[in-house]
Amino acid sequence: MEPIYLDHAATTPVHPDVWEAMLPFYTANYGNPSSTHSFGRAARTALNRFRDGMARALGCLPSELVFTSGGTESNNMAIFGIMDGRQPGKKHVITTMIEHHAVLHPCEHLESLGFEVTYLPVGPSGLVQVNDVEAAIRPETALISMMYVNNEVGTIQPIEQVGRLARKHGIPFHVDAVQALGKLPLDLAQLPVDVMSLSAHKIYGPKGAGALYVSKHTRLLPHVFGGSQERKRRAGTENVAAIAGFARAVERILPLREESYKHASELRHLMIATLEKQLGSDAIVINGDQEQCVPHILNISFPGISTETLLMNLDLADVAAASGSACTSGSLEVSHVLRAMQLPENVTHSAVRFSFGMGNSREQIETAAHKVATIIQRLRTK
Repeated sequence: MEPIYLDHAATTPVHPDVWEAMLPFYTANYGNPSSTHSFGRAARTALNRFRDGMARALGCLPSELVFTSGGTESNNMAIFGIMDGRQPGKKHVITTMIEHHAVLHPCEHLESLGFEVTYLPVGPSGLVQVNDVEAAIRPETALISMMYVNNEVGTIQPIEQVGRLARKHGIPFHVDAVQALGKLPLDLAQLPVDVMSLSAHKIYGPKGAGALYVSKHTRLLPHVFGGSQERKRRAGTENVAAIAGFARAVERILPLREESYKHASELRHLMIATLEKQLGSDAIVINGDQEQCVPHILNISFPGISTETLLMNLDLADVAAASGSACTSGSLEVSHVLRAMQLPENVTHSAVRFSFGMGNSREQIETAAHKVATIIQRLRTK
């Protein structure tokens, strides 16, 4: 049997339609979109077309989309760009303890520069309380930054409520929506969000392509200098091929959101039911909020079995899973997300994230769950 890939929250395979859309920009249409000759004009026309299509799908103006190299750059650009353009005296940032490191590390860097950062706690389900956000707001608060969907446990944060609170206080609100794109409805004409980070490779697009939505009412200064690309907000020649892939992925995947959501829900319930049948419901712990969550991310602990041991055995059994964020899965440290949720040590040290995609079948999930159960039983017998 082919290996079973259950790490779609880390990255997804490139959809065939996406690859097809990218190919012309590696061959015939290779011009630099900043060049004034016919090759450059053709690339510029295509770039504008991609931006227009993505803006329509997201409910924003084309001029409000900045193309980047991915979610990490978008998060950095949002945080540093807003803080560089802040009003005098505004030196305080509010974020949460469970953000991706692409938000936490920029915030730590801001602290080293003399800024103040409040890291909001979460409960055992990984949910941020709106009251905690409100209590943290100060006259000098310059930015609130929060992820829409947690990449490790799948908990959906109260973005709309926090956004309305931010609007009430006149504070720019940045949302890391990397795990929400293609999973939740994103209408930027309706969401009270000022800046939003997006990434292509989570929705069957290419790695190295991302976008940052910047509301026309938001002041954001560039932090990459050199050229006048992206309306002088992000210097550097645009990766037209990757952007073509991103645009096609948005066009292809977003209309399938409800179908994909239902498919992932079925796979999630099947895996839980199979594991409970094989191991007993008391032998597993499901981490994260079970109501306010996306179905494609399933974080399970198997108390008594170390995460690293289980992942190694799963890999040998041709099942790909993860211990958390892709950028830290090689680390032996306990997930900062699970630690922030204040879960027992036997839960945090035995957690594995399974994340589902469109290519996964019920047969694959049943097979993977049986393999997990077999490995767990063997290890516990030892």
